Amino acid sequence: MKQTKMNTGVVRASYLNATTPRAAQGSSDAKYSVQLLIPKTDTETVKNIRECIANAVVNDKENKNHLKGIVEPKHPLHDGDGLKPSGVPYGEECKGHWVVTASSKNKPGLVDINNDPLTDPAEWYSGIYVRANINFYSFNSNGNRGIACGLNHLQKRKDGEPLGGGGNASAAFDDGFVDEESILD
Repeated sequence: MKQTKMNTGVVRASYLNATTPRAAQGSSDAKYSVQLLIPKTDTETVKNIRECIANAVVNDKENKNHLKGIVEPKHPLHDGDGLKPSGVPYGEECKGHWVVTASSKNKPGLVDINNDPLTDPAEWYSGIYVRANINFYSFNSNGNRGIACGLNHLQKRKDGEPLGGGGNASAAFDDGFVDEESILD
């Protein structure tokens, strides 16, 4: 079998569900997942992803035949400057990036930069920078066929600005407002 497992370079994590599984919209099947935002300058990671996708197609033809008759199978690598498979544009955070969504029914291994376990849920949020250990495989589910990306492990590399609008409360109110007629007096 050809190699379908790899480590990414440093990427940004979006829609991160690393400590608690979550069901996708319209599904009752809860999974751990992350949307990896890969800078377009990281050509090595993108090259490795394309190789793993191609290898997953070859492995399918040799072992499973999920993709029999499909010329261009669906795959998880998308241009963040373009449209989602649904036809809707990607969000601003995806601009200048390649986007890959990885998921697993099994909880991923979570470590810090020194490879020590890092299980505090507060450390794992959308916006952090990580390296991901992922794998690619063929699927055939309810007539939907293609290549998917599995999530194995995440290594937190550094904090980042949280995605999703939460932000920092101290910074949100650091606007110089002075209440001349305080109602608290």
